[in-house]
Amino acid sequence: MAGKEHVVSMEGIFRIEGGVTSSGVTENAQTYSISIESDLEARIDAVIEAGKNLTPSSPPKIQKFIFLLRDHKDFQKLYEPRAVSLGPIHYGSEKYKLGEKYKLMLTSVFVKGSKEMINDLHKKIGKKIKELKECFEKEVIEGYKDEDLIWLLLVDGCAILQYIDCAANNSFEELKIKPDSLAFTQQDLFLLENQLPYRLLNWLMTWSANECKLRESIDTYINNLATVPPPDDQSAIFSWKWLSSLSWRCSQYAENKKEESLQSKAKRQEDPVHLLDLLRTRLLDNHQRRNNSEKSNEKVQTWQSYRNVQELQAAGIHVERTKKKNSCLRDIYFTTPGCLGYLWLPPISVEDSTRPKFLNLIAYEMCLDFQNDFGITSYISFLDSLIDEANDVKMLRKAGILYNCLGSDQHVAELFNEIGTDLVPNSEIYSYVRLQIQKHYKNQLMTCLAQVYHDHFNSPWTFLAFFGALLALALTVVQTWYAVKSTP
Repeated sequence: MAGKEHVVSMEGIFRIEGGVTSSGVTENAQTYSISIESDLEARIDAVIEAGKNLTPSSPPKIQKFIFLLRDHKDFQKLYEPRAVSLGPIHYGSEKYKLGEKYKLMLTSVFVKGSKEMINDLHKKIGKKIKELKECFEKEVIEGYKDEDLIWLLLVDGCAILQYIDCAANNSFEELKIKPDSLAFTQQDLFLLENQLPYRLLNWLMTWSANECKLRESIDTYINNLATVPPPDDQSAIFSWKWLSSLSWRCSQYAENKKEESLQSKAKRQEDPVHLLDLLRTRLLDNHQRRNNSEKSNEKVQTWQSYRNVQELQAAGIHVERTKKKNSCLRDIYFTTPGCLGYLWLPPISVEDSTRPKFLNLIAYEMCLDFQNDFGITSYISFLDSLIDEANDVKMLRKAGILYNCLGSDQHVAELFNEIGTDLVPNSEIYSYVRLQIQKHYKNQLMTCLAQVYHDHFNSPWTFLAFFGALLALALTVVQTWYAVKSTP
C-alpha cells in the first residue's frame, strides 16, 4: 500500500507539475506576443514621428556637433573652447574657471557695477526664457533649471557684448586682460558649441543705454574678421598686369550695373542665429547674387584635369586678386581677354585661428536642421583644388590673394589640404567658373598663344617696342614703295 500510495503521489505531482508547466508556457507566449505588438507599435510611432521632422526648424537650433565630426583626431583642440565656455554645453568644466572670472569682470563693466541693472536684466531675461529655450536643442539644456539658465545667459551675453565692444575699440588695456587670453577668446567666440542666441544679444543691446555703440562695435568687429587689408597701390600701367586690369574693368562694367540694381531692391535679412551665423553671412555676403554659378546650356563638367595653380599658369591662366573693395568669398570670376585667362579670387588671411574658424563654419553648414547652400564648404573645396604644394601658396601670396600669417608656405598648403578633406561641396556653386577654366585649360592653341604673350609681351614696354618695330617696318615698306614708283 505504501508503495502504491507513493506511486500515485508521484503521478499526481507529475500531473500537477505538467499542468503548471503547460500553463506557464502559455502565459509566457501570450506575454511575448503582447510585447512584440507593443514594440511594433512603438516602432511604427517612431517612423511616423520621423516623418513629421522632415521639415527642419527655422531657424536652426544651437546644438552639439554632428556625430560624423567627433572622431576627428584634434576634436578637442579645434571644436572645444580653449579659454572660456559660452552657453550651456561646456558650462561648469574645471578648466574654464579662469574664463568664468573674466566673464564676471566683463559683465560688471557692461552693467557699470549697478546691482539695479543686473536685477532689471535678470527679470527681463526671465520673461523671455521660454522663447530663449526654444533656440537650443533639448539635450543641450535638459539638465538646467530655468533660474540657472537665466543667470548663465545674463552673464555670458553681457560678457560677449562687452568683449566685442572692447575689441572693436582697442580698450582692453583698461581691463588688464593678457593678449594670449584675448586670442583664445576670439577663437572661442566662433565655435559651434559655444554659441548664444543672437536674439539674446539683440535684446541686451536694446535694453542698454549704449545700444548704437554696441551695434556699431559688432559690425566693426565682424568686418575686421572678414576683411583683408588692400595691397599697396601700384599703377597698373607700369606693371605687366596692365592687361588683366583692363580685362577686369571690361568684364565688371555690366556686372556692377546688375549689382547696383540688386542692391537697391535688396530686402533686410532676418537676424542671424548666433555670432557664427553672422560671421558666415558676412564672409559670403548673402545680400548679393553672384554669377559664378551662372547656368549654361552647355553640359557642366563635374571634374577637372588641372591640379593646382602652377598647371593653370602653364596653360596661360593667371590668378589675380579681385579688385572689389568689399569682396566676399563668393567673388570668384574668370575672364578671357584674347588668348589669356584670368581667375579672380577674393583675398584671405591665414593665421592660427583660420583652421578652427573654417572647420566650425563647415560643421555649422552640416547641421541637419540648417538649410543652406554650403557656401563655405564649396569655397574651401574650390581653394583646395588650386593648392597642392608650397609653390601654389607662394604664387597666391605674390598675387595678394593669400596673406600668410601662419608660417611657411608648406604649412599653409597642408592646412588647406587638411580642411578640404572629406568635404561635400555644392556642385552648382562655381560650376560656371570651373567650366570656363577647364575649357581654356584644354585649348592647346590658347596655351601656345599665351606662352608667346608671356615671353614677348609681358609688359607695356615690350608691347610698345614691338609696336614701334612694326611701325618702323611699315614706314620702311611705304618709303621703298614710293621710291620705286617715283623712279622714271
